[in-house]
Amino acid sequence: MAVADEVTSDLCLLRNTQAVPVSEIPVVPVTGFRDCVIRLVKQGARLVAYFGLPAEDHASAGPIRVFAVLANDYTGRLLCTSMSVDREYPSLTSDCPQAHRFECELAEQWGVVPVGHPWLKPLRYHHSYRPGVDAWQRDSDTPIEPCVTNYFHMDGAELHEVAVGPIHAGVIEPGSFRLQCHGEQVYHLEVALGYQHRGVERALIGGPNKRTLHYLETLSGDTSVGHTLAYCQAVEALTGCRVPARAQVLRGVGLELERLANHTGDLGGLATDIGFQPTSAFGGRLRGDFLNCTLLWCGNRFGRSAIVPGGIRFDLNPPEVEQIQQRVTAALTDLAGAVELLFDSPSVQARFEDTGIVTLDVCEALGLVGPIGRAAGAERDVRRDFPTGVFRFAHIPVAVAHTGDVFARACIRWLECQRSIAFVQEQLAMLPSGNLREPCGSLAADSFVVSMVEGWRGEICHVAVTDKEGRFARYKVVDPSFHNWTGIHLAMRDQQISDFPLCNKSFSLSYCGHDL
Repeated sequence: MAVADEVTSDLCLLRNTQAVPVSEIPVVPVTGFRDCVIRLVKQGARLVAYFGLPAEDHASAGPIRVFAVLANDYTGRLLCTSMSVDREYPSLTSDCPQAHRFECELAEQWGVVPVGHPWLKPLRYHHSYRPGVDAWQRDSDTPIEPCVTNYFHMDGAELHEVAVGPIHAGVIEPGSFRLQCHGEQVYHLEVALGYQHRGVERALIGGPNKRTLHYLETLSGDTSVGHTLAYCQAVEALTGCRVPARAQVLRGVGLELERLANHTGDLGGLATDIGFQPTSAFGGRLRGDFLNCTLLWCGNRFGRSAIVPGGIRFDLNPPEVEQIQQRVTAALTDLAGAVELLFDSPSVQARFEDTGIVTLDVCEALGLVGPIGRAAGAERDVRRDFPTGVFRFAHIPVAVAHTGDVFARACIRWLECQRSIAFVQEQLAMLPSGNLREPCGSLAADSFVVSMVEGWRGEICHVAVTDKEGRFARYKVVDPSFHNWTGIHLAMRDQQISDFPLCNKSFSLSYCGHDL
């Protein structure tokens, strides 16, 4: 059911990258806030950001103003509201599972306890941002028992627990996985992260400064273009800067090259996890080919230093444009052969099909995004639903599957590779002339903006709130992995332990993108 964009006293309607005064975001009573969010989600909206900010002149003590940003995929509008709380409020999670991780984060950061939360745990295991207010050190009469170090546990004579990590083989990032099993059958998976926590969001407060852009470029290393683009869009909205057409197109090309590199690498990684060597070898090599196209553009394989507020830093000359077109065309031919081998092999189909199923109902309930959601039939894509830049004029068809298993997630990646290559070829063939960059002035004071980008993992959401001096009072980053980590818990239920590496790779989530 589609939620209507009704203008009410408890909501502020925004477009993607539309800056408004913070005063236009309503502050509603706690019960009204809770009812509003739950009602909108039940009507089809999604909770895309949920975070706290000190309410009194951005001080570290006193009440916390909690913002909720919901997305209406049907109308391309964002719905924003807020409430003021001090120590606790009634949890939304039981009625709105999409709020689960957001409420855990809010409790950890600001000591604000969601009373009635079914499984309240820290996400990153750091000290509270509010001095003397810690959600895990509550009075004994508080009707909640935060699960600080406890894992979900099942009892039974034939049940056992398998622990994986936090240190893994190879170059995979650290994360702790606990599987409750009966023989080889997995009943439950619980993931604990936080090992990569660098305090990036806190470091962004008071910016922008010389370090801000570097923080965003390295926030999640394989998504440098996506996160940098979201940041630059937010800054441009707050300064009223209009980015030149040539820069908009090259930004879109850079974003799709990043998608191609990572999707290709993941297809090779899926083949590796089942010992299918032909596609495994091709995937690794072709990923490098796409990364080298980005290198040709800006001198960095991950696209760092390419995108800056106001536009881009590096141009493409005609010989370089022709070279990239030739490279992506050749890579498509090789990738098609490697994927054909993968999908035509009965042994691959046996491992991929009906493994790690996530249904559409689960995707909708948890708010899963990107290829994970689209593989289960959740037809949503920021490039179509909340378009900015070149995607307002050049539309990429949304790839959707319906089985929600490893096979569907692999198919989505292959479909998106084909469509991204077609986009890159089309845009480079008619690259507009003009400037690369326009100057950005000072950020608007006491303002609020939401910037969304469809990264290769899915929806990236940045929310910037400025203070009276036009500096960041709060900068909230929601990487797509923040939404999707809960999905892998459910994907592993009733699977074999040996399916865990395959399921994990099919989700291909970011650890450092979660641990902000």
